[in-house]
Amino acid sequence: MTEPAMDPETLLMPAPSMSEETQAAVVSGVLEGTERDATAWSTEKLKELFLAVSVTGDEGGCQVTEVSKLDGEASINNRKGKLIFFYEWDVKLNWTGVSKSGVKYKGHVEIPNLSDENDPSEVEIRVSLAKDEPDTLLTELMRQSGAQQIRAAVAEYISMLKTEFTQGMILPTENGESHSAVTEAKQKAAPPPSQEKVVTCPSSGVKIPTCKVRMTEMFLTSPEELYRVLTRQELVQGFTHAPATVMADKGGKFHLLGGNVSGEFLELDWEKRIVMSWRYKTWPAGHHATITLTFTDKRGETELQMEARGVPQSEEQHMRDGWKRYYFDGIKQTFGYGALLL
Repeated sequence: MTEPAMDPETLLMPAPSMSEETQAAVVSGVLEGTERDATAWSTEKLKELFLAVSVTGDEGGCQVTEVSKLDGEASINNRKGKLIFFYEWDVKLNWTGVSKSGVKYKGHVEIPNLSDENDPSEVEIRVSLAKDEPDTLLTELMRQSGAQQIRAAVAEYISMLKTEFTQGMILPTENGESHSAVTEAKQKAAPPPSQEKVVTCPSSGVKIPTCKVRMTEMFLTSPEELYRVLTRQELVQGFTHAPATVMADKGGKFHLLGGNVSGEFLELDWEKRIVMSWRYKTWPAGHHATITLTFTDKRGETELQMEARGVPQSEEQHMRDGWKRYYFDGIKQTFGYGALLL
């Protein structure tokens, strides 16, 4: 549950009797090294997500019925203005399956390494039948489809930890402006896009006036981490909060936001540059823009430059709004790359 918002100036105001050195130490202590316990919140959220796991197949159906063990902890720490998320859990679940013939089976799921050191795709999931239960194809159903849903639940937990639990935790920087405010000011100062040319859509033959769109955003992370977020399927699903398919190889396809965005990777230069063909579902059939993402290390931050060529002129603002909402803000809110801890 989100705590009531407090006035940052009130929170940071030391007692009048403190010396200037003591006051500085108090302020530094709030801004730097502050930790929030997320264990209780995480316990309830993980139970809710795991108990929603249910799969069906030709063999029958399976449902997670109990979280029998949930040992661990979770917390958020502010280090040098960046949110660091820590969590480590040892989980055991009970599941019940019913075959097509109506026979019931019971089993267990163990997740021994649910931690911030592992991506959801790397989390070990051990599925087994309960003692003395006869063999059943439902076990394989849980190992395949069940494990996939459990990984999705883990990814959802991580996403919610970095968004829902951190609501109201943005703090002004030293000059009194939040990072999001600074970013918005930079975006407003960016030069407007210029019309490029009129192109002919290859599939329909329709002539489309196009423009070039440039956007720049700062992220409180390294180029390596930001590059990984934009090219790994489970992380893309995390910040878009929607199904996604991402094959981050040259010529690899991607489908985001339930198929509303699609395209192909044209060039991939680790930590430095991504070039892709990219389109909204509502654009004329067959028409793609070419998007170039450039990553620049700025001493603890990463400047991401997005240049899109061939954007239908009528879609310019939609393009800007979409990238701001689903990419820039989505990544910051999900992974803490733009927030400071209160």
